[in-house]
Amino acid sequence: MNRPKHAALGLRAGDVIEVRSEAEILATLDEQGALDGLPFMPEMLQFCGKRFRVEKRADKTCNTITVMESRRLHDTVHLENLRCSGTDHGGCQAQCYLFWKEAWLKRVPEQDAATARHSGASENRTQSGPVACDRERLYRMTQRQDVPPGEEIHYRCQATDLLKASEPLPWWDVRQYWRDIRSGNVGAFHVFKVFLFRLFLKSLKLGIGYRAQLWAYNRFQAWRGGTPYPYRDGLLEKKTPRETLNLQPGELVRIKSHAEILETLNREKKNRGMLFGEEMVPYCGGVYRVRSRVERILDERTGKMMTLPGECLILDGVICRGDYSEKRLFCPRKIYPYWREIWLRRVQENPPDNSTESLETR
Repeated sequence: MNRPKHAALGLRAGDVIEVRSEAEILATLDEQGALDGLPFMPEMLQFCGKRFRVEKRADKTCNTITVMESRRLHDTVHLENLRCSGTDHGGCQAQCYLFWKEAWLKRVPEQDAATARHSGASENRTQSGPVACDRERLYRMTQRQDVPPGEEIHYRCQATDLLKASEPLPWWDVRQYWRDIRSGNVGAFHVFKVFLFRLFLKSLKLGIGYRAQLWAYNRFQAWRGGTPYPYRDGLLEKKTPRETLNLQPGELVRIKSHAEILETLNREKKNRGMLFGEEMVPYCGGVYRVRSRVERILDERTGKMMTLPGECLILDGVICRGDYSEKRLFCPRKIYPYWREIWLRRVQENPPDNSTESLETR
């Protein structure tokens, strides 16, 4: 079935768009409820006809399914603060950043940009003729259709099908970094700082004055209030400790120092199976609010629902920024890392003024 063609919009970070009507979007989808391999999910229907700002272009993303790599996408963006509720995918609580094909969006005239957020105005141009995917099929396609009857549900979503919607992007393809800057995703000075750090890592691998270089780097970062060297292993051999705070959404917490957290990790940087990654280190010492407790998420490899063992928390504003991720620099996906309570302290008083400072300075 022929689907209507939409010209690429060439959107940049900060542009104001309007999500097309449900009928217009359904007309772009194939029998799998997808466009160019990327599913449009029922959780996204609530945003039809409303206006938002583009937060990031999704010219690339990270592979969280098979190997450590970046993946190339085309004509795709992330919209400001729009995350998946998981309502139609078994109540998944991962709160993934939604991907939007530009064919599902339209530009808002510049004079209307001041009314960008959640405007109800929309051109409801219904496509004529039959479509490959109607609303009923869209909901049905949230589950894989090749699973034998009686077996556990295997869900489909943008995260599980991301490899179908993208292609490998080598880390050494410098064009991606120019796109990051040109689109407004990342500032040129920030790119310079990240690549300066990569050069520092290369010098460490030479093995010349390794300890002296590391000592000097950490002293300099401590002096400027920056991030300490993030690639340190935990200090424990096997069993890792637990602390129960029973933190609830809305509570304020202070993240412990990197040194304190290392005392709770094994040599694989894990506490009871949960990884403390390098992208979490810049947040150490900061005060943040608990966004939610996470108990169930989809396994992106299989589509099955997983129940997470032990406590697992998401913190408001604490996301993976792609500054330290090997072969996945400047990924705009803004994945929420998960936190153990033993890495946090409950804060009773108001947070200090600098608790929400931009990590651009760190």
